Amino acid sequence: MSFIIGGRPLAERIVAELPSFVRLVLAKITERVPAYQQLPAEELSGDIARVIEGTLRAFAEVLRTRELPAPEELRFLRESAARRAEEGVPIDVVLTAYHVGIQVVWDVLVPEARPEEVGEVLALNALAMRYLQVVTPVVSAGYLDERQTMFDDERSARHSLLTGLLDGTRVADWPVVVLAMHVPPHPDELTDGVDAAVAARRKLRRLRTELERHSREPVLSSLTPAGGLALVPGDDSRVEQVLSDVTRATGVALTVAAVAAPPSGVAAAARLAREVLDVAVRSGPGLYRLTDVLLEYQLSRPSAALGPLAGIVAPLTEELVQTLEVYLRRGSRRPAATELHVHPNTVDYRLRRVAELTGLDPTRIEHVTLLTAALAARSATGQRQDRP
Repeated sequence: MSFIIGGRPLAERIVAELPSFVRLVLAKITERVPAYQQLPAEELSGDIARVIEGTLRAFAEVLRTRELPAPEELRFLRESAARRAEEGVPIDVVLTAYHVGIQVVWDVLVPEARPEEVGEVLALNALAMRYLQVVTPVVSAGYLDERQTMFDDERSARHSLLTGLLDGTRVADWPVVVLAMHVPPHPDELTDGVDAAVAARRKLRRLRTELERHSREPVLSSLTPAGGLALVPGDDSRVEQVLSDVTRATGVALTVAAVAAPPSGVAAAARLAREVLDVAVRSGPGLYRLTDVLLEYQLSRPSAALGPLAGIVAPLTEELVQTLEVYLRRGSRRPAATELHVHPNTVDYRLRRVAELTGLDPTRIEHVTLLTAALAARSATGQRQDRP
């Protein structure tokens, strides 16, 4: 029943020379996937070699019977793939083992075929193709199902840990930096004809991947395409680099509030990071610590002075408020005019109107602090008036 090639039963020869075939397949896989040249020799000769050996034995049985694997045999292959997933053997090695195994058998044994065995060679080729068509989806499904289970378990454990850290019932294993992030839409999310949900998920995936790349330890996060919280293990000495790399990866300008936290202080740090972000997001993209927004943060706290301060700029229109904010941030009329896309004379006119309506001249240094505080109070109280 077995295929006869070179005058010998093919299945029996594969089993008899199994160690040699395993070495050949292993060499072929390493050649095809260069990254595996860097794997430890113990892993290559252990887990991966066992995958190859099992694959060759299964194929030899198909050649012996000339029948595709029965359902119980496919279940075994599926379970075997699941074990490889649990062991951490990459899926490309698992699948490549099947394809390369057949290729090696073909390359070694088919050239020995005699002229009268051509029919056997053609039948062998057809059976091998059908075998791969049946086995590949079964092995892939078994592997991916197990990986999904492992991922769900890990995600559940991470979520539980994050929840405990944020409500103060758990203590971190090491210091962390709490990042509260505001993430604006990517241009793709705003482009007609592009699925905004897909573009948003891709942006979020890149954000998470880049955060993970900066830490050897797990990065706990609660993120949506619009932002959220991330706990990055370590101190805040590299936060600027993290923000730079995340901005590049996501393709959008993020606003990030960073607060360093000891292992037992994550909950308090997360609350502070959110509060700093609420203040900082009004100032534009960038990295903010509490020291960067001390005045604005303090004015965002409830006090008797908050209302009167906000009332100073209450007579201003949104256009005048915007001009005042840009002018105070840039410190000069020409840079402010450039950012506002207006003539410098227009900036001068608007600043004179601000002085008339508030009694405070933005060009006088002694009035700048009070105007800055008034704008911060306005933002904190959510005041917005559109006046003529």
